[in-house]
Amino acid sequence: MLSRIDVITLFPEWVHGLRELGLTGRAIADGRVELHCWNPRDHAAGAHKSVDDRPYGGGPGMVMRPEPLAQAIEAAKLAGVPARVGCLTPQGRRLDQAAVRALAGRERLILVCGRYEGIDERVVEALVDEEWSIGDCVLSGGEPAAAVMIDAVLRLVPGVLGHELSAEQDSFSGGLLDCPHYTRPESWRGLDVPPVLLSGDHARIERWRRAQAIERTRQRRPDLHDEAGLSEPERDKR
Repeated sequence: MLSRIDVITLFPEWVHGLRELGLTGRAIADGRVELHCWNPRDHAAGAHKSVDDRPYGGGPGMVMRPEPLAQAIEAAKLAGVPARVGCLTPQGRRLDQAAVRALAGRERLILVCGRYEGIDERVVEALVDEEWSIGDCVLSGGEPAAAVMIDAVLRLVPGVLGHELSAEQDSFSGGLLDCPHYTRPESWRGLDVPPVLLSGDHARIERWRRAQAIERTRQRRPDLHDEAGLSEPERDKR
């Protein structure tokens, strides 16, 4: 089970903020997982500690230079048990809940956050084992994506969530989107809580929740609905 995360980043303050927030902060404070940052700038030469340069072949922007980044990755690798090195990039495999579960089962994660126009491809070829994306969009750097991945993974570490069933009932965990949720008051601005949730009939409530999850998946993510093989939505929507 996951016990350590190392992040290679030019902006460690991005990652250190996770120590102060919600469940990630609680997981770190409780000692369930260690979080460490490695800054390529610490391995850069010269008075200015430069970590980027113009791209060969021309073009806009700058590219992260290979040596400072490589040294930071290598230092991280030596600091704990062997682990695969993942790089956050729009070109990577899209992160989904199945991947999150697999990542949470590892003992350690090493995540590389790119910046500028990207990182020198030779670092990817030499030191990166896998590439991850949180969606088909471009961010200013890998840090926000790493924060998303860390949050998603830590939710599955035992003891992090207040209730262990919370993770099991989340969207995607059973191949479906989550059902709708309600709390007090029973009536709000003319909208009422579905009567079934007030019935105390737990078997009926579970049937209703599953029917709602199936219908919501069919409407909002038909691709997931088809993958689940749910050709006929279950009925108990009252």
